Amino acid sequence: MRKEKFTLGDVIIYTLLALLCFTIVFAFMHLLSISLSPNAVATKGGLIFLPKQITFDNYIRVFNNRYIWLGYKNTLIRTVAGTAVQLIFTALGAYVLSKKYFPHRSFWTLLIVFTMFFSGGLIPSFLLVKSLGLIDTYASMIVPGLISAYNLTIMRNFFQSLPEEIEESCMIDGAGRMRIFWQFILPLSTPILATVALWLAVGHWNAWFDVLIYISDKDKRTLQVVLRNIIVTGTKELDIDASSSSVSNEPQVSSEGLKAASIYVATIPILCVYPFLQRYFVKGIMVGSLKG
Repeated sequence: MRKEKFTLGDVIIYTLLALLCFTIVFAFMHLLSISLSPNAVATKGGLIFLPKQITFDNYIRVFNNRYIWLGYKNTLIRTVAGTAVQLIFTALGAYVLSKKYFPHRSFWTLLIVFTMFFSGGLIPSFLLVKSLGLIDTYASMIVPGLISAYNLTIMRNFFQSLPEEIEESCMIDGAGRMRIFWQFILPLSTPILATVALWLAVGHWNAWFDVLIYISDKDKRTLQVVLRNIIVTGTKELDIDASSSSVSNEPQVSSEGLKAASIYVATIPILCVYPFLQRYFVKGIMVGSLKG
């Protein structure tokens, strides 16, 4: 059996990847240690890889805050609804553009790709959302970005790579185009659907800027906006002011520990999704980029 030989380039690449993985793991471990450390340790400064003293007071305070749970609810609603709706509309648009018999297909494709490089800007987008009556609604987080030109292009290329004989045989058996799409094309497109769904879910979970612009009701803010307020403006979202005596009265709780705990609470759920969709990720990207 022939053994593969490692070249100098392979050694350099693996070394750089190992260092990159170490920095990522170290950052996560540092945050975890800060979140599990009492006030005296967390405020001392420096890098901590393993906690010297363990306390769960920071997590208890985070989970006892109503805005965290409201943020979770709003983020889940946005992620599930937004991913499902955007995936359906993107697939429908990509399927149409993948057909050679679609009138002026090249023109419409170029028009959609044009929006990847030029947009109306923030103020026109806000005025449009306001004129549609979407301010302070969940729709304002989903409708403005209903179809991504990049995702549409990738999915269109994937649909083009499917054999046309499949549709021809289905049409001979009497199936309509919508039935072909839902019952035959989509089941064959699991890799690209899972890939785009992963992108959409991560994008919705991490989104905060549009919520900051369109949502003024605190009860409708997503988890990332709550997390941003905790990190940027201190721990007021947790009803704690770092400069007040409320923190000093609880020696196990610190503002840094609360911020670290909040980051973990907001990050862990989306990380749990990756292992289930990772096997589709590379295949979907490779196949979706074969045809132009």
